[in-house]
Amino acid sequence: MQSKDNRQTRLQMVRFNKGAYITVEGKSDNDHFYIIREGRVQINKSTEVVQEESSNILGPGDFFGVISAMASQRRIETARSLTECTLIVVPREEYSRLIVQNTRIAMKIIESFSRRMRLLDTALTKIEGKADTDSSPTGIFEIAGYYMKHNKPVLAGQAYSEFVRLCPNDPNVERAKKELAELAEQNITIPDVFVPRRDGFTHQFLHDTAIFLEHMKGQELFIIQSGSVKITKISNGNEIMLALLRPGDIFGEMALLEEKPRSASAIAFEDSVLLSVNKANFERIVHTQSQIISRLTTLLAERIWVLYRQLANTTILNKLGRLYDAIIVQLERSHVDMNQDVAHTLTFGPKELISWTGISQTDGSHLIQELLNDRTITISDGKLHILSIEELKKQAQYYRKIATRKAENR
Repeated sequence: MQSKDNRQTRLQMVRFNKGAYITVEGKSDNDHFYIIREGRVQINKSTEVVQEESSNILGPGDFFGVISAMASQRRIETARSLTECTLIVVPREEYSRLIVQNTRIAMKIIESFSRRMRLLDTALTKIEGKADTDSSPTGIFEIAGYYMKHNKPVLAGQAYSEFVRLCPNDPNVERAKKELAELAEQNITIPDVFVPRRDGFTHQFLHDTAIFLEHMKGQELFIIQSGSVKITKISNGNEIMLALLRPGDIFGEMALLEEKPRSASAIAFEDSVLLSVNKANFERIVHTQSQIISRLTTLLAERIWVLYRQLANTTILNKLGRLYDAIIVQLERSHVDMNQDVAHTLTFGPKELISWTGISQTDGSHLIQELLNDRTITISDGKLHILSIEELKKQAQYYRKIATRKAENR
């Protein structure tokens, strides 16, 4: 491998011989990514949890390693040169500078991330048991029914209201109207999730109210100013938590970029204040606010990394093993030093852990009791508290080995 500095952009160009390994899955050399200038590169994963939309053979203008680099996580794929290659090395800390000089690259990365997220999200929904991932608004009726069944009348009312508005001729409309009338009799106030928010202004959302619902058309993205927001899907009668977002996080960009219906619901996990950004303003931000675009790229990379891990979690047949693995993923996501045997408290409790794995709450309640019996995990103030990361790792590895052996014996 040879290299030479490009002083103007503070980037490097590197050359790899044919057959050379450029990145290796699982390695932690994650402080940079690559853009191909010349040659071809093959991308592979040890476990293909989903069929990717694009080819695994990349050429000039393509990029790889961005997810691990921007998420600051271990490599999720192996890259090998099929020919002699010349690559541009982009250090993570230089990404904002690169955006200023070339917004086209930033938008190409963000748009590819958005497509990949939708692909992974669809795959996860199918694996969790929902055969049909139809994005039509009729699916909002199912969301309403789930929240009504689980005693969340405000969320149910928001979903029923949206369903009536979007599907006025659907056979279930009369039932939805009846449910709304009963909620009105109980003096339950239903916030409107359809009203467009004033662009560039902050808006308040109360705990357990919807900011938007899956299947709705997107009109804006949001930046969390305070509070927290959970991103969820209702699948096969279960609520799957895809992400729990905190101040500074950005969400809702997928519908804005692709002009497709929302692929998941956003619900205030606690009282929250959000800044709304519409499409026209977003395009201006891309060209003028490199730090926001850099942050968005990082957040998308983190979500994609988590989705890959969430899909891999579904391959663990033992449900208790899935809970152990899910805790490991959340620790890694929070960049907890996994080599130190220390205690750590997660930002959520058992219900959210079960939701993240897609296990039913009925099965989950029994599994949580079993989880607590091993004395590695306790509950403190409603949140999961890890007493020993080392012991937790041993349990997670045990169940992974069982899953691997079963897969090999098929």
